[in-house]
Amino acid sequence: MASKEIKYKELYKNNYQKVMRLCMGYTEGNEALAKDLAQETFIKVWQNLDNFRNESAIDTWIYRICVNTCLAEIRRERKKGNKQLVSDLQISGAIENSNDKEDMLVQLYKCINTLSSTNKAIILLELEGVPQLEISKIIGIKHEAVRTRIHRIKQQLTKCVNNE
Repeated sequence: MASKEIKYKELYKNNYQKVMRLCMGYTEGNEALAKDLAQETFIKVWQNLDNFRNESAIDTWIYRICVNTCLAEIRRERKKGNKQLVSDLQISGAIENSNDKEDMLVQLYKCINTLSSTNKAIILLELEGVPQLEISKIIGIKHEAVRTRIHRIKQQLTKCVNNE
């Protein structure tokens, strides 16, 4: 097997779940669309693997491809006027059944999707456990600004999830 194939398979194995979770955040929990975007991300990774310049960690590079792929999809959907809003799901403030965690995640995704595209990228990467310094490189803003934004985003999401 060629060395590019071996490297790609390792990258795919190590990053697929993270990319998929990031895509789920952008697609408001639409698993089919998230899988399509994750697949598109890894197609781009394969196509551009030889062009990777090692200027950042390869994981950072893959996240950047993923964020750009998801943002491009959002722009395409907006142009079509086809908005798949989680708000169509009737989410109650009081959670009473065994699907508490799932309901909270749906509510969280709904709130995340009210954020600007940059703030959405920041919080999804933060939730994924990406170090803040790496997030600053991916997004292209200063580390201090990322820290401040994360704090403000968390406050905003807390209010949104609690329907304040």
